[in-house]
Amino acid sequence: MPPLLAVPNVSEGRDQERLDRLEQAFARGVTLLDRHSDADHGRSVFTLAGYGGALVEALAAGAEEAAETIEMDRYRGAHPAIGALDVCPLVWFEPGDREAAREEAVAAATQIGGLGIPVFLYGELARDPGRAERSYFRNGGLAELWLRMESGELRPDFGPDLPHRKAGATLVTARPPLAAFNVELDSDDVEIARAVAAGLREAGGGLPGVRAIGLLLSSGRAQVSTNVHNPLTVSLGEVVERVRTLAAPLGARPLEAELVGLIPQAALAGYPDDVPMRGFDPRRHVIEARLAEATD
Repeated sequence: MPPLLAVPNVSEGRDQERLDRLEQAFARGVTLLDRHSDADHGRSVFTLAGYGGALVEALAAGAEEAAETIEMDRYRGAHPAIGALDVCPLVWFEPGDREAAREEAVAAATQIGGLGIPVFLYGELARDPGRAERSYFRNGGLAELWLRMESGELRPDFGPDLPHRKAGATLVTARPPLAAFNVELDSDDVEIARAVAAGLREAGGGLPGVRAIGLLLSSGRAQVSTNVHNPLTVSLGEVVERVRTLAAPLGARPLEAELVGLIPQAALAGYPDDVPMRGFDPRRHVIEARLAEATD
């Protein structure tokens, strides 16, 4: 049986010493498959593989380290965030492991809540459909979350009724693999990226299961940052081609792409040669290849 995956996202993308400490905590008793940091987004994503309670213990250790080392009142990243350990999904790769991932996610949420950090379940673990999207909790940032929790409008699923003074709150779910995928344009106009993102995301009539925002990077490039929730049916190639179609009337085109973490092999079907993925190595960034290596 393959191990379960976990993909904790922390709100730190610059401080290498701090990230090394977080890596040591998250990798305790499990296998670290990947670590991706982005200074502009103010974010790092760890991909872990493990069995049973070991994965839960590793996530709790990482959450505790994040709470000790990341102060959310100093957060300046471009990526929306409400917590030091901002998002913590448990991921099943084989359909038969879905229930195990759900159980492990609830166990991890319980332990993180026990550290004094409020935890909200989202996605298919959300207590009602209105709480399924991460944006439901993130809109307005941590300051708005404080107000909603203080008023009693928003109650966590685990942990205290107010955000942690340093670490904010954490979002937890169980899900199949998604693709965190960014496309950079040959433009420095963030409004073009935002317009493309609006047309690309599912909520705007775009590709099913795609979430997208437009950002301006410190390099001067405009970026369309996406989450592709079902990369087995909506490939990264389809995302690039839709970005190309939406950007062309605005005088821009996709220039380069970036993968955050790992993807299933099928997500690469039909990927275009003219939009290279920076630093991509199929031996390191394809889930099947990394799991085969980890379980040899």
